[in-house]
Amino acid sequence: LAELPRAPGVWMQAWTRLKRDRVGMTSLWVVAAFLVLVLLAQFGVIAADWQKEVGEPFAPPHWVGADVQQVQAKEVNRPPNVDLSAVDPLAPRYAEWTERASRIQTVDAVRAPTLPLGGDRIGRDVLDKAIKGAQVSILVGIAAAVLATLIGTVLGALAGYFGGRFDDFLEWVYNVFTSVPYILLIFALAAVFKSGPLGKMFSQGIAPVVIILGAVGWTGIYRLVRAEYIKHRSREYVRAAEAIGASHGARMFGHILPNVSHVVLVQLSLHVVSFIKAEVILSFLGLGVPIDMVSWGTMLAEAQTELVLGKWWQLAAATAFMAAFVTAFALLTDALRDAMDPKLR
Repeated sequence: LAELPRAPGVWMQAWTRLKRDRVGMTSLWVVAAFLVLVLLAQFGVIAADWQKEVGEPFAPPHWVGADVQQVQAKEVNRPPNVDLSAVDPLAPRYAEWTERASRIQTVDAVRAPTLPLGGDRIGRDVLDKAIKGAQVSILVGIAAAVLATLIGTVLGALAGYFGGRFDDFLEWVYNVFTSVPYILLIFALAAVFKSGPLGKMFSQGIAPVVIILGAVGWTGIYRLVRAEYIKHRSREYVRAAEAIGASHGARMFGHILPNVSHVVLVQLSLHVVSFIKAEVILSFLGLGVPIDMVSWGTMLAEAQTELVLGKWWQLAAATAFMAAFVTAFALLTDALRDAMDPKLR
């Protein structure tokens, strides 16, 4: 007998619908390009020397051209080429001394008058800073979203599946977290991690920001997952799994979770975007990443003083990078939600 053709699985159907969405696929390629930049920056392939002063202070972008005032100042300060050997016996040594001084000032001597996207106040390349900032901001957004999704999914599954007093207790915890304004709770936890007793323990890296955002952002996922588990716990396929002896864990995460995974994945995508924005706000206010790191938020904080001087390129670079990634990720999230909607299968 000929083998009957198999129907495509849930994930294959979702991928097929996603490939038909031009906006979704374009957004997917943009997000993938940013993730490649993040990986290359993480392993030091690109933007490893973002802290080096490679250009003149406030070096303009290439298409703007060199700052005429800086060039004229260099020409004025350049010593005249005059032969003093007839009047000064030490004149022959001047060349040697000048060479030694030039070796010490090599970094200043080779500074570029222009850079691809300009330079900051001490001559660091804004393009390298934007790429390194993308690494930090995107990693914070993804890690915090994964942490919040994990907490919200597990707690929502437990509350929705078991119900009873356990559900009442988790609902009380949920109400406590949601009773405090979201942004105020973030600021309070950030202040504790910044200057409180936990400051020394978590003073390095992006761990404090990830923990803060993950600990605050789980509530929305918890509410949706709990509602889905309440609907699915009494359905026929769960009862059938119970009849064949499946454990509570197998029913919760082996049977119900795959059927509500579209809710979890969409919430994960939405939280990546919102957490990137939250990290930018925290770093802009000085409560985010450490001062020896760079993110899109720290770049915007620096740019506010530079903008007063008419130096707009760092603000433009950070805004353009952030807007491109956040917009592409948001459009990809919408496309994923449409592709994974069970009603469209």
